[in-house]
Amino acid sequence: MKRFDYSFLQHEQIPNNTLSLLVAIEKIKAEGKIYEMKYPDVFNNLQEIAIIQSVKASNAIEGIVTTDKRIKAILSESVAPINHDEEEIVGYRDVLNIIHNNYDDYQINKKDILEFHRLFISYTGFSYGGVYKDEDNIITHTDMFCRRSIRFVPTSAKETEDAMEQLMLAYMDARDTSNISRLLLIPSVILDFLCIHPFGDGNGRMSRLLSLLLLYKNEYNVGKYVSFENKININKDEYYEGLKLSSIDWHENSSNYFPFINNFLKTVLICYKELYERFEIINNQKDNKKTRVEETIMESRCPVSRQKIFEMWPDISNETIKKAIKELLKDGRIEKVGTYKDAKYKKVGK
Repeated sequence: MKRFDYSFLQHEQIPNNTLSLLVAIEKIKAEGKIYEMKYPDVFNNLQEIAIIQSVKASNAIEGIVTTDKRIKAILSESVAPINHDEEEIVGYRDVLNIIHNNYDDYQINKKDILEFHRLFISYTGFSYGGVYKDEDNIITHTDMFCRRSIRFVPTSAKETEDAMEQLMLAYMDARDTSNISRLLLIPSVILDFLCIHPFGDGNGRMSRLLSLLLLYKNEYNVGKYVSFENKININKDEYYEGLKLSSIDWHENSSNYFPFINNFLKTVLICYKELYERFEIINNQKDNKKTRVEETIMESRCPVSRQKIFEMWPDISNETIKKAIKELLKDGRIEKVGTYKDAKYKKVGK
């Protein structure tokens, strides 16, 4: 039977690459904290951008995709959801807003986790929102020939409630142990949640919402300003590989948590790095969309693609980015590197 015990984070030797990621995150977090206090309006603007990216990306990971125009309208509540996918998008938005604005009021406990799931599913009208699964589920893999295979068998429905209770108690015990890093504990808990797979639907999105809740409660709030979910979506092959490796022998209590932990930490670090890249541009009064495109290219240490610019600035349409790049090329301020499909841009002479 699976045991939930995070004392290995205290007693086992932490891999060097994991320690390097921890140090890098703490360093960049400390450097940037003063900016958030000094320029609240800038960070409010970034938060609006991140919410759009988070809702879109977390649902896209599950294959739920819609247009940028449509998702902005849904988030602004100017239109009503018209199908099941859009109902789940609205539900995710509502839970995300609660976590962004009121994370101190919620805990990793049965009551709050079930309430998040109930709200997430509430617009669909299905009755399974806010309750643990009543049937066993499996996690499958589909290969390039569309052949499916079982990748992982989660905790049975019969054992789910007890497993979730043990997970939550183990988390609280480790949380109160001073020499266990919260940044190591959080992804360990999320991995166990995903392996239990406690709900009939929405486990992946719930795991990302709970990741944000735990990060915010431990003062790692970068996901408010740079979409944590979007970075997972961009690098989802690495995310799934880490999850796959760390779930091997999970039921036998001999799994290696560190592939998943390292992927989680890399995602957090990428968010912090991008936050302060964006901050420098907005903080320098570069609010004009064309100017933001220009500054993104000019300030980048390496050539950037149109897709990268769009990921940084989802409020700027692809057409606007394309037009701005065309003008910058014409003026001789930037140059193109690579072919059409792989084209990137950099400052002339850089």
